Amino acid sequence: MNRARAIFGAFALLLSAAAAGAQAVPGATGPAAQNLPSVLKNVGFEPPLNAHIPLDLPFRDETGQTVQLREYFRQKPVLLAFVYYGCPMLCNQLEQGVVGSLRMLSFNPGRDYDVVFVSFDPRESPDMAAQKKESAMTHFRRPETAAGWHFLTGSKEAIDSLTQAANFRYYFDEKSGLFAHASGIMLLTPDGRISRYFYGVEFPARDVRLGLVDASAGKIGTPVDRALLFCYQYDPTSARYSASILKIIRLAGVLTVVCMVAGFLIFRRRDLLAARTKMQGAH
Repeated sequence: MNRARAIFGAFALLLSAAAAGAQAVPGATGPAAQNLPSVLKNVGFEPPLNAHIPLDLPFRDETGQTVQLREYFRQKPVLLAFVYYGCPMLCNQLEQGVVGSLRMLSFNPGRDYDVVFVSFDPRESPDMAAQKKESAMTHFRRPETAAGWHFLTGSKEAIDSLTQAANFRYYFDEKSGLFAHASGIMLLTPDGRISRYFYGVEFPARDVRLGLVDASAGKIGTPVDRALLFCYQYDPTSARYSASILKIIRLAGVLTVVCMVAGFLIFRRRDLLAARTKMQGAH
């Protein structure tokens, strides 16, 4: 049994790597899908940008309290990830990747954004969620941010509604009791729209920071972040930010013109001062 769980866990990890490179192919079509085993052809993660997720769905948090998703959408962006807490490999790596990326940011959960993990296994309990939160807080090393981390469990109906809205598809293997699933995170706007998403289990801190600033409509972050957003553009096909050469050239052109005008004014002022001094000396 342990051997089967390990094999299936490794299989799920390979799936996530394949999904990260093949998400540009919509649905179960094309060469990428043809190369997958039959049970995995309907597994994927293709969040529709700007789509609303249902915020009235009931879940239970890590304390066992019944909550609705909208309780976490209070004028702040939200990082949301689908996992299951009994996952032997992939979900643990995803959780560690999220914690590692967020640790590199000066933004704080609870103050600048919220983090929400949702289990897509309806058999899991708030006790399991509480253990995952405790582990995350231990590794995040900012105990004062605990109120900004949320680990949820829920009914099959609530899970299905949420995963369908996010186009997150998975497969349950009854023999092993494990799930095959893709891996990634979503960044949501304060009103519950899908703003950005990233694939895999490790997420560049720069991309996550820019994504949070984007999702907040500039309400968090610094002027430097907003300047970077001008120079970097989100590409949904690769699910990452990349430098926009055209924008950088435009910005460089504007800065060149500004410097030329400033230089002209400085030298013009010097010439006027020199001429005035010369005239005063002549008198």
